[in-house]
Amino acid sequence: MSERWLLLETSGRAGRIGLAVGDEVREAALDPTRRHNRDLAPTVQGLFNAEGMTAKELTGVMVSIGPGSYTGLRVGAMSAKALAYATGCRLVPVPTFAIIAAQSPIDCVLVEVIGDALQGQAYVQRFQRGADGAWQTTEDLHIEPAAVRLGRLTPEVWLSGPGITTFEKFISPEQKCVDTADRVPGLVALLNVGRRCPSLSREEIFRLEPLYLRGSSAEEKVLSR
Repeated sequence: MSERWLLLETSGRAGRIGLAVGDEVREAALDPTRRHNRDLAPTVQGLFNAEGMTAKELTGVMVSIGPGSYTGLRVGAMSAKALAYATGCRLVPVPTFAIIAAQSPIDCVLVEVIGDALQGQAYVQRFQRGADGAWQTTEDLHIEPAAVRLGRLTPEVWLSGPGITTFEKFISPEQKCVDTADRVPGLVALLNVGRRCPSLSREEIFRLEPLYLRGSSAEEKVLSR
């Protein structure tokens, strides 16, 4: 029987859920006007019902772990952890920027993925396509001023990620950018990248946290007082 993977992508306002059976992915969108924690469970159950299966038949869960929406990522990670714990299935955390990088054009060798870290700061990470076609990071995910980072881009580097719209004023008209639809993580790319990522051990599942690199807006307000 083909492997069956539940795919959770809640890094942005419009979250998506998928059920992959082999290479076929059935997708469902979460309502962007509702909080993911109210919409996620019934959407997942709807996918199970459509496939005629139960959660216990899952091979595992692949979850996009950020960076991205503080609340959305926490809902996705906690849901994945609860399901893996309850059913004993595998859990594979997949960095969101790695998913976005994997959607780059075939003629792209270097791509820089950026996201909005608020207050003029950007999440940034650069990726390079290897000889086997897989993308490898050339630096750790980090935060730095968007204007500074984008001002250092060289012509051979493509730009991708949801931060392109936010920081458009810092981007040169000559800069090569990935098409709009591929700047946010897709479920097929989540599945393909997730297949290259290791599953967590039982102990690691409990310690899994999203890639925030910073606290929530509420936490930062308290610390700045």
